[in-house]
Amino acid sequence: MVTAALLLFHGAVPNAVLGLGSLLESFLPWLGLAGVVLLLVALLRRSALALVAVLLPAAAWTHLFGPLLLPAPEPDAADLVVVQHNVSDENSDPSGTARALAGAGPDLIALQELVSPALGVYTETLAAEYPYRAVRGTVGLWSKHPLADVRPLDIRPRGITREWNRGLRTVVRTPRAEVAVYVAHLPSVRVGAGGLAASRRDESAGLLGDAVAAERLSRVVLLGDLNGTVDDRALKPLTSRLDVAERGVALSFPAVFPLARIDQVMARSATVGHVRTLPATGSDHLPVVARVRLH
Repeated sequence: MVTAALLLFHGAVPNAVLGLGSLLESFLPWLGLAGVVLLLVALLRRSALALVAVLLPAAAWTHLFGPLLLPAPEPDAADLVVVQHNVSDENSDPSGTARALAGAGPDLIALQELVSPALGVYTETLAAEYPYRAVRGTVGLWSKHPLADVRPLDIRPRGITREWNRGLRTVVRTPRAEVAVYVAHLPSVRVGAGGLAASRRDESAGLLGDAVAAERLSRVVLLGDLNGTVDDRALKPLTSRLDVAERGVALSFPAVFPLARIDQVMARSATVGHVRTLPATGSDHLPVVARVRLH
């Protein structure tokens, strides 16, 4: 009963106390494991009543996450194939990472944690297939289609006085239509004795949501390391304005044992179809690839 209640009414868990609401929502799918444990206990005890009780969290979990597990549809004629990847500023193989991302054949490649001299390696490696690029601060976009109106995106939280540029906005001129593409890297969160420390991430998400709301182009695609899952209420400034992936789990962090998808592809006046991860690179994140259909 408790597991089912947490799944269905996770929004009622307060965030004011240790950030418990966001913490729960960050790992919400993993509550399904509690149902598995309950099922094993019911089978061992051979209790019909316990088996019936297991159906409640199972039904709640299936309602929330079942559609994500449906088989991927046959590949359609997507207007855009996109890759989102935090490449890590400690990546020791930027060239191999760039080749792996390009190997997926995307139209757009969004990267975060771009630092010198690795930035030059990404640029050189991707130049032949992706002649158009935009880099602002530590985020960048490589494109097969022309770019226009490139500008930095101010999503810096209060209290950060050092140089800090982790967002950009540009227009991608696809064969079908112009699309406003946002690339962002929200501040990290920390889990400690004091609970979830995420105030800067939350503030930055609000600023990014305001920018998306003010966007005049109807078609928008957001690619970013948002340091939050789509179930986390802290990303509501974005998830309330943008559609998320319809299918695919694509857990992206940490790469060695992925627990959550914090690398996101969202869209407005477009459909984000199946999302999946690519094999590990030299980063602590896994790359995420998605197919986008423009409305």
